[in-house]
Amino acid sequence: MLRVRLPLAEERAGMEIRGMNQRQERVRVLVSFWLASLWLVSGLGLLGALALDPIVLQDEAQRIAVIEKLTPSVVAVFDRIGRGGGSGVLIDEQGYALTNFHVVQPTGPTPRCGLADGQLYDAVVVGLDPVGDVAVIKLIPPKPEFRFPYAPLGDSDTVRAGDWSVAAGNPFLLATDFRPTITFGLVSGIHRYQYPAGTYLEYTDCIQIDTSINPGNSGGPLFNVRGEVIGINGRGSFEKRGRVNSGVGYAISINQIKNFLGHLRGGLLVDHATMGAAARTGEDGRAYVFDILERSDAYRRGLRIGDMIVSVNDRPIGNANQFKNVLGIFPKGWRIPIVYERVDKDESRVVRKEILVRLMGLIPREIPEERKPEKPEEPKPGEKPVPGKPIPLKPQRLIKPEGEGAKYYVPRPGFGNYYFNELERKRVLQALPQANLPTDVPWLLQGEVDVYDETTGKPVRHPFTLRLNGKTVRMRLGSLDYETEPLRVGEAIANLRQPPGSGGLLVAMHYWRVLLVEQEKGFEQGLFYGGYEPFYPDGTSKSRTMTEVLNGTSGPFSVKIFTQPSQKRLCGLECYPEEDADPCELIFSPEPGPRPAIPAKVEVRFGDRHWGTLHIQKCEPDTTQGKP
Repeated sequence: MLRVRLPLAEERAGMEIRGMNQRQERVRVLVSFWLASLWLVSGLGLLGALALDPIVLQDEAQRIAVIEKLTPSVVAVFDRIGRGGGSGVLIDEQGYALTNFHVVQPTGPTPRCGLADGQLYDAVVVGLDPVGDVAVIKLIPPKPEFRFPYAPLGDSDTVRAGDWSVAAGNPFLLATDFRPTITFGLVSGIHRYQYPAGTYLEYTDCIQIDTSINPGNSGGPLFNVRGEVIGINGRGSFEKRGRVNSGVGYAISINQIKNFLGHLRGGLLVDHATMGAAARTGEDGRAYVFDILERSDAYRRGLRIGDMIVSVNDRPIGNANQFKNVLGIFPKGWRIPIVYERVDKDESRVVRKEILVRLMGLIPREIPEERKPEKPEEPKPGEKPVPGKPIPLKPQRLIKPEGEGAKYYVPRPGFGNYYFNELERKRVLQALPQANLPTDVPWLLQGEVDVYDETTGKPVRHPFTLRLNGKTVRMRLGSLDYETEPLRVGEAIANLRQPPGSGGLLVAMHYWRVLLVEQEKGFEQGLFYGGYEPFYPDGTSKSRTMTEVLNGTSGPFSVKIFTQPSQKRLCGLECYPEEDADPCELIFSPEPGPRPAIPAKVEVRFGDRHWGTLHIQKCEPDTTQGKP
């Protein structure tokens, strides 16, 4: 049996050896092929990497060039003896710079600022926004001809989550030579809302970033990759003990700041807007009015409880949080378009309407909101968080102005720095056209007026004569005579609103003459610069144009004057004979009239109605003493 089996075993062994050799050969072939493929792929990858290198290097070079360009504009902010600190950014060659309110609050009115050139400059606080946590300061140039480097302002409405961003500042006061620390990261979110500490430090419509910001970055700029300022860094979420950045920071959007920039450069202590109406989110996720003040302009324009808010200033509104978030980006007193919808139950249809609403102020809050549990406030760079407690706005000790900045500081209640308000007011008044008429004799205006019929809406033309002597106003309209003395004690409101339906044309024309003849001297309670504000010549949102305003007070009257100094133009005037009521609106045509500064036409509006149009054909000094 063994003899029989041995040959078979040997044969099988030989077959196995031959099979192993064949498998080994196949493995060698496969390994060789794999190695060759790996070499080929590696070679191609290397070639690809070499092909991409110029692009990578170009991007890197561009990024470094942008950082080098923006670095000189970044400001390190300190108190007079170099303590504390924050950051800022220069926005024009004159030395105006943006920072946070909470950065300059402890420094006093005259901080000191370092730039990347290694120099320390005296500075002065210009305007303050305690609600929005923004401030404008001005660095004092060492010589009159000196020009500061500055960064251009971008458009934060174009920012999207996923965009690259660059933060610059002086975290932990690391840069003893004042060259800023630069960090690079992503925009994590837009249109964020951060709750205020009481009424102050409310971050509306802000930009969320993972770009590293730490204590000391407060007030510093957030740039896009083109080196444009898209926000001012203000808040960061930090660990409770170590104050280490956790990748969640917030920047105030630059477009919001632009709305307030005129106010801030004008030395104002600014206030943010509310509409005088509160909204809550309905079951469909939309914002519905649930409370409204009857004294608010929104109520006078027709908004009511139950109406659904569709848009605010052309921005679509979803829920109530979005409504509040958007309102916070506007200054008190602005007039903006609001679109709302209402269900007309009688006709079983939905009515959509646009209204122009004058916004109220946030301080004090007009409508008590539903009580909410207190939320821990996100600390700002430079502050330790207190668990479960909002950060209060602590009263600061009075700090005396010092250094070169003290020459440019004038304290006054309601202002960040009254010196700069006087500066801006003078600039605007000097740009307005001057009437070539004697100031010590009455003016006599003659022409025709189209008065719009309340029923038909059609104009009816009448001749008019208007006599203005700086004290009494007399008008003959067709066969009717009207007379009022605006500052006479006890003058009836009905008399101040003449002619009927105009809202107070006689008083408004009186203050038009006061402005042209006496300027600030004619407003015994003050004439102040009020920043930028939209103006609507034909009463619709489509006619919107930006103006600079002056706010005057005389007796019981408040007067708002709309100007375009760059065009040397007086655009319009609103006169309020009583508080919480519609003004008489005058809209001056750009077409020249019979004399310099006298327009060819004056549109007169009151509430939602176009009352009439004055066509001024003659304007002469009146030496007579009788009625027109």
